[in-house]
Amino acid sequence: MSKPISKGFRLAHTMMRVTDMEKSLDFYCGILGMEVLRRTDYPEGKFTNTFIGYGPEAEFPTLELTANWDQDMPYDKGNGWGHICIETPDVYAACEQLAAAGVNIIRPPGPMKNGTRVIAFCEDPDGYKVELNESILKHLAQEGLSHG
Repeated sequence: MSKPISKGFRLAHTMMRVTDMEKSLDFYCGILGMEVLRRTDYPEGKFTNTFIGYGPEAEFPTLELTANWDQDMPYDKGNGWGHICIETPDVYAACEQLAAAGVNIIRPPGPMKNGTRVIAFCEDPDGYKVELNESILKHLAQEGLSHG
């Protein structure tokens, strides 16, 4: 039997277009604690790519923020886009701190609809939805399940 085509695959990054790179970096790095991993300007294409995350790009999934230099209108989010999700040890405390930093909490913390995992939602400067949820390990332990 041959090995599956997906052997060795991993989630590398999610790309989002942003209208103001510095505002986005203030939100994702300054408030949510990610780090800039690399930033490249492409003068010929008139855009900048900045990769950010919580750990080295080779080991952790990252966000690729793309700022097109001539974009001055908000991007259409479409009806297929959902959100990115960031785990946090305490969703309630995280929302208190985010609200104090001026972040718009659009769904207060509490159990998810039809479930028990604690979640919340906020918005980044471009209006992208960011889910905050409790650790999957904590949730599974509370539910009496194991992490496979």
